Amino acid sequence: MNRTQLKRSSILRMALSGTDAMDQEEHGETFILRAVKIAAVVALYWFVSITMVFLNNYLLDNRDLEAPLFVTFFQCLVTVGLCWVMQLLAKLCPGVIDFPTVKFDTKTSREVLPLSVVFICMITFNNLCLMYVGVAFYTVGRSLSTVFNVLLSYIILKQTTSMHALLCCGVILGGFWLGVDQEGVAGSLSWTGVFFGVLASAFVSLNAIYTKKVMPAVDGNIWKLSYYNNINACVLFVPLILVFGELGRLGSFSRLNDPGFWGMMTLGGVFGFAIGYVTGLQIKFTSPLTHNVSGTAKACAQTVIAVVYNSSSKSMLWWTSNLMVLVGSSAYTWVKSLEMKKTPAKDPQDSAKEKLLPEKGDLGV
Repeated sequence: MNRTQLKRSSILRMALSGTDAMDQEEHGETFILRAVKIAAVVALYWFVSITMVFLNNYLLDNRDLEAPLFVTFFQCLVTVGLCWVMQLLAKLCPGVIDFPTVKFDTKTSREVLPLSVVFICMITFNNLCLMYVGVAFYTVGRSLSTVFNVLLSYIILKQTTSMHALLCCGVILGGFWLGVDQEGVAGSLSWTGVFFGVLASAFVSLNAIYTKKVMPAVDGNIWKLSYYNNINACVLFVPLILVFGELGRLGSFSRLNDPGFWGMMTLGGVFGFAIGYVTGLQIKFTSPLTHNVSGTAKACAQTVIAVVYNSSSKSMLWWTSNLMVLVGSSAYTWVKSLEMKKTPAKDPQDSAKEKLLPEKGDLGV
């Protein structure tokens, strides 16, 4: 009887906290306290991610200032500034804040540069997709990340994908096309937004590949990578802003001296920085699989909130398309996790390749 109770208790702890659960209990942390912490972390991730999407939509939907490149550039600039602030706070409060000390090195910056090019394409196309399709259709418009993961795994990494995983991708593709069709029926379809959504999905997958490649250059530290990546992005955005004429639009913007405008811009950058932290926090307290499931559920809630907020009326087929995308994405994550458990990599290099592409192309966005 005692063995049965112990087994059930272990399963519950594993479901909540993965392999670290036993270690946590050894340090005196109760099961209830652990559950409350996980719930708080997941709620924080949802709040930061959903708020960031709506905030970006607000900034990009400003018809008086059509400057998506500048908005994205400013958010990268805020991220660099916050990295400096976090380094300073880590020195002042070493026992409270843990952040790596980073001194700018041109050699490291050059090694990170290929990733930075992919990175600016990813965040730019992501914001352009949001700008044209809005929050309600955003989940469907950006739903092909998983499909591109499979394609790039085969083209670049020479990895094949199981039939079960391909069927999940088929469900996602079906949901994507049904969503596009229903947006067209409703008269709200933006082919430009769909185009940018497809490009954003492709660059999300490419970003995962290049992230893995340049990780050794920053000693495997994600915050160092973020620091160099955003510095490079700031430099690369400057000529793009000039070429696309956004500097002139910014000069004629009526709210250029409005503190409220710059406050919202700064807040967007703060949330962009925070999403990296809360994503890592959610993975730490749960697991990568649970993080993906949470991201899928968050996307569902985000869509419902957008429809209710805009007082929109959507057809049953439109909701079906969203459901197909969310179910297909969740099923793909589940199938891949089962496959990795059943067929462990033969050597460390194979293991690295397995982890090279994310299960779900989500930046928390």
